Parts: sequence; C-alpha cells; structure tokens
Amino acid sequence: MSQPSSVADRVSPPEVMWSLWAGGTRHDAADLESALCAAEIGHGFVWVGLHNPTERTLASLGEVLKIHELVVADAVHGHRRSKLERYDESLFLVASTVSYVERDEHQTVAEIVNTGELMIILGPHWVVTSRQRGKSRMPEVRALVEKVSKDMPEGPWQVLHACLSVAIDDFIRVVGQMQDDVEDAEELLVDETRSVEIDRPYQIKRELLEFRRCVSPLCAPLTQLATLDFTPIPEDARPYFRDLSDRVQEVRENIHTMEDQLTNILQAALALVSVKDNRDMRKISAAVAILAVPTTLGAIYGTNFDNIPELHWEYGYFALLVVNAVLMLVLFLVFRRFRWL
Repeated sequence: MSQPSSVADRVSPPEVMWSLWAGGTRHDAADLESALCAAEIGHGFVWVGLHNPTERTLASLGEVLKIHELVVADAVHGHRRSKLERYDESLFLVASTVSYVERDEHQTVAEIVNTGELMIILGPHWVVTSRQRGKSRMPEVRALVEKVSKDMPEGPWQVLHACLSVAIDDFIRVVGQMQDDVEDAEELLVDETRSVEIDRPYQIKRELLEFRRCVSPLCAPLTQLATLDFTPIPEDARPYFRDLSDRVQEVRENIHTMEDQLTNILQAALALVSVKDNRDMRKISAAVAILAVPTTLGAIYGTNFDNIPELHWEYGYFALLVVNAVLMLVLFLVFRRFRWL
C-alpha cells in the first residue's frame, strides 16, 4: 500500500496505508487525492488501512473522505459490540474478532479466547479499515479480495465482505478448538485415575461467554446487509452477506451446544465432588466410631474409683484387650459390609 501525502505530514508511516484497487489487483497512484479522483470516475476503489489511529489522523482523513464526525469519534474510542450504522451515503460497521490462545505445557494460560475489534467505513468508491485490538488478519483479507469471483460485482464492499468472511472463518476455527477443550474436560471428568477438576470447565465456560458476546451482536448487522438497501452495496451483493449470516448462525448454534455440554459437565463434576465428600465423611465417621471403643473403655477404667471388681482380677487386663479388639473388629466388618470403609 501507499501512503497519502495529505496525511503523511501528521502521522507515522505504519499508521495509515492506502492503495487503489481495480479488478482484484492493486494499482499505483501519485497520491490519495489522485486515487480518489480515479475511483470517482469508475477506475476501481480506494482502500485505506489504519492500525490504532490517533484522533488527529482520523480527523484529517475524515476531511479528505468526508467521513461523518460521529464515525470519527467512534473510530477513535472504539466500540465493544458489533454494530452497523448508516451515515448519508456511507456505512460504519464494527465487527468483533477472536483468536484462540494455545495453552502452554504447564497449562498456566488463563485466557482461551483473545478478542479484537475491526471497524470498516464504507463509502461509494472508498473503504477504510481500522484495527484497534486483536490479531492482524489483513494479509488474509487482501488475499481474499485478490481472489474475487468474476460473478461478484466490483466495488469497495468487497473489502467489507472479505473482512467479515475472514472474521467468521476465525469464529468457526475457534469453535472447533473450543469444542476440543470441552471434550478434553469431559474426558477428565470420567477419568477415575484423576481427581475431579472443576476449574477447567469453569474457565472454558467463562471464555465461551465472552466468545458469544463477540458472535451474537454480529447477526443483526449481517441480516441488515443481506436484506436492506444500502447505497455502497449493490443488490447483487446481498446473497454473499446472506451466506455469511448463515455461517454466523451456525457458529451461534455450536456455541449454545457447547454451553449446554459445559453445564452438564459442571453439574456432573459437582455431583461427583459431593459423592466423594460423602464417601470421605462416611470413612471419617466409621473411623471415629471404631476408635470410640478403646476411648470409651479407657475412660471407664481410667477413673479413680477403686471398687471395680475386674480391676483386681488376674486376667482382667487381657480380657479388656480382647473385648476391645473384638468390638473394634465387629464395627470394622459392619462398616465394611455397608461400604463405609
């Protein structure tokens, strides 16, 4: 991409990049103004890419592209939820992005899903993409724009479609990886050689809720793009957004399925913990009952009373040991029969 001369004086080179696109390929232009003039007369469209832009950068770019001031304010401060807004002849879309965080060998990573934010401002012959957070997927977006189908009408909406398509591909990929985590948690639950682990299912469920908050708000904007009439998007392009909407709905269904699985896993884990606690309590109670025999006998014969006949019996000590052992053995066998031990 090239850098606009009108903005280059006020921003660093990595912050603003632009290029002129036509027929799925990039073309050279002297500056941003000349590229916009070429796009206005039908020679492709201009794609401006931003990464963590400053307010000054967006304000100067807004003057060149005539972007609404509310869009500029939103693009500076960011927006947590996906949304679609129309401003005159331009569209402003915020899309949440996700990426999967691999666990290390010690399993110390607390985060499973890393979220980001991508904003697309779509005009009649230009498009602006701005990434605030998250993993960069612009190379994949550019590759998708370059592989545009001949049946697809040309225009800046192709960039919007490519951004959403790559983001939804990430949704599908993360769903598959989180499904593996859910299955691993389920296998750990039925593994009798290991203790019941509740922290891992809770962590997955918490991250799954964050994932759902990224996916669900995107459904409404995709439905609007597929059904409503917007100036920057030709009517022939609506079926492509309808396909994206169907893919997001599938992701939502998979998320709900995993949430149900995790709920069942947590309930089963809590039940197993309760059963294990009951078993431990029964073992403790049985041990206390068995040890109560020598304690009781020792308390009786350890008193200071002298008028206890068997104390003066020659075999009294040995008889007491035998009685103590027999009673303890009987209690042990009784508790063993009832599976308390």
